[in-house]
Amino acid sequence: MPPREGRHAVWSERIRAEVVAAVQAAGIEHPWAHQARAAEHALDGESVVVATGTASGKSLAYLVPVLSTLLDGAEAPNGRGATALYLAPTKALAADQCRSVKELSHPLGHSVRTAVYDGDTPFEEREWIRQYANYVLTNPDMLHRGILPSHPRWSSFLKSLKYVVVDECHTYRGVFGSHVAQVLRRLRRLCARYGSSPVFLLASATAAEPAVAARRLTGLPVVEVADDASPRGELVFALWEPPLTELHGEKGAPVRRTATAEAADLLTDLTVQGVRSVAFVRSRRGAELISVISQERLAEVDRSLARRVAAYRGGYLPEERRALEQALHSGELLGLAATNALELGIDISGLDAVVIAGYPGTRASLWQQAGRAGRSGQGALAVLVARDDPLDTFLVHHPEALFDQPVESTVLDPDNPYVLAPHLCAAAEELPLTDEDLDLFGPACEDLLPQLEAAKLLRRRTKAWHWTRRERAADLTDIRGEGGRPVQVVEAGTGRLLGTVDAGAAHSTVHEGAVHLHQGSTYLVRSLDLEDSVALVEEAAPPYSTVARDTTSISVLETDVEVPWGDGRLCYGSVEVTNQVVSFLRRRLMTGEVLGETKLDLPPRTLRTRAVWWTVTEDQLDRARINPEILGGSLHAAEHASIGLLPLFATCDRWDIGGVSIPLHPDTLLPTVFVYDGHPGGAGFAERAFHTARTWLTATRQAIASCECDAGCPSCIQSPKCGNGNDPLHKRGAVRLLTVLLEGAPEEKEAEAQERPTEGPREPTEAPPAP
Repeated sequence: MPPREGRHAVWSERIRAEVVAAVQAAGIEHPWAHQARAAEHALDGESVVVATGTASGKSLAYLVPVLSTLLDGAEAPNGRGATALYLAPTKALAADQCRSVKELSHPLGHSVRTAVYDGDTPFEEREWIRQYANYVLTNPDMLHRGILPSHPRWSSFLKSLKYVVVDECHTYRGVFGSHVAQVLRRLRRLCARYGSSPVFLLASATAAEPAVAARRLTGLPVVEVADDASPRGELVFALWEPPLTELHGEKGAPVRRTATAEAADLLTDLTVQGVRSVAFVRSRRGAELISVISQERLAEVDRSLARRVAAYRGGYLPEERRALEQALHSGELLGLAATNALELGIDISGLDAVVIAGYPGTRASLWQQAGRAGRSGQGALAVLVARDDPLDTFLVHHPEALFDQPVESTVLDPDNPYVLAPHLCAAAEELPLTDEDLDLFGPACEDLLPQLEAAKLLRRRTKAWHWTRRERAADLTDIRGEGGRPVQVVEAGTGRLLGTVDAGAAHSTVHEGAVHLHQGSTYLVRSLDLEDSVALVEEAAPPYSTVARDTTSISVLETDVEVPWGDGRLCYGSVEVTNQVVSFLRRRLMTGEVLGETKLDLPPRTLRTRAVWWTVTEDQLDRARINPEILGGSLHAAEHASIGLLPLFATCDRWDIGGVSIPLHPDTLLPTVFVYDGHPGGAGFAERAFHTARTWLTATRQAIASCECDAGCPSCIQSPKCGNGNDPLHKRGAVRLLTVLLEGAPEEKEAEAQERPTEGPREPTEAPPAP
């Protein structure tokens, strides 16, 4: 990718001279054109999203107008002056930004009073921050649980609030993003109550339609600044597929060398050559593993080199993280194996190379990580090492899907009734809800409020709804959670709490007999108590891993939209999924060979959510040469591969979505494949799949057809999360089936014109559970 020249501009004359001088003292003589434009919009009172590449100076784009306004406010004759609120998705990023702001604003003296307010803030500091700080940095969780429910104590801050900065806003997607969207609406409502109307300044990685996503997140019109004017060095981007080994896994499928092992080798080679590098890996355990393997191999070359590689992940103490960042910056460290804790905004400069172990899930994240190399304008190397997975395999064989496509749209659904209901309760506790508030929270309120009243969560008195419980509504909702109480994983012999598992994942990951990994140690689950939400484990070293097997049934509750695809149909609507974990398999660690199956007695779980589904007719099956013997395997293979490819089109992970394929579904009376959101009420992923179905399923067909294996493997149709042990699967049948289905698919523009609602506007199918 060729280098790019930078384009300078000048700051607006409305920016205070002291702020311009402070920026120049920090070594920045002139702003890039996109920074100056964003600042102009902010000063004009327009909410703005800056969506430019890594290291393009987004922070300065919003900091300059904020600091200038805070200086103006400091000269006000009475009151505390103007205030600003900064939101980051993680505590680490807020702390990092706080240090940057203090360094930049040091010449401005006491006019800028910056402080971090989160769960780690000492109680003795909190009162000072509420009364005197004018630039407060926090996260959405603390805003939801700490600031908004205590708004009377924040009244002077909220009354003077001029700007709300939402950093790394592309991370607010799916259910978490939908929760944050409603938290921001509650903030806007309270600001209006105190007489302020803050301008929102959002910073995002490069994203498709950033203004649209920012508008869904904030509920306000937002101006877009996406023309990146910062310079960039030449970037060489390599797509790396690990070789096949002599091992054979499930059903005799060939096994590739792992992305972790390949990334460790690459990090070792780069370190030996003195190249400053970061290897990004998706899990904390993977980061530790790459670091250990690389250190061992470097020690064989030169013992001193082993000390120049380390791991970096969430869970480290702030001082440990800071020391690692400094060591990498100074060159003392040459290599770092890191989770995406390093992806978000934290300032790491001077890198020569980035190794990415496995596609990080979205093109936005890929470019964020690749952008960490060459931050000072020098040339750089990025290597994407593919995992043995349909999506990774597709990408290394279809580079145009990465380099010729725009990044994804950020998907969120603030109208999800399971998200909206608890925020209506929290808002009613903050201030009684009136009819005037309903426009702010969205059209779904009208149907939800009577249901919340019937559930005795809200009570209507005269013209407003009031919260009825003693406990705080905000404390009953975890905006990052999946619903349900997390299961605590406890070491049986010592009573030590090892960690927690989301309630939704507990049945399949910490059932009795499951192998559980924690910080490099292996444990066996002795018992799972669902009533008390506790799994007792003991340390062990079994020569096998465990995989849960489950049964899933799905029923259509409501079809919102239906589009003809030749004889078949593409549909989108509400479904109920019933899932029950019935047994688990023990598999030999090296080969994946099944050693045995053990039955389990766990209750079924139901999920009401949103889904996309497609049907085929007998005529289509005849044309595809699919007889009843291979129908189930063909549908099942197409379902697996389509789930594996969906993250290319929606900002989701394959673990955010589920699927079911049935040769004769009782609701459609036809062979049907469903792909559904794995979150109550939906997360927007299935909706995105519906709107991009033609390109999504075309890519799915290509991924299966181009795979080199004979009968299916993890690179095309086998799934790591299949509850049926990847049986039955029929690779060639899936290709023929998708070929015939796609022959009748309209172009996507044409499909939008054909969309025909089969029911009225979306409504929740029942009252959502209490928050």
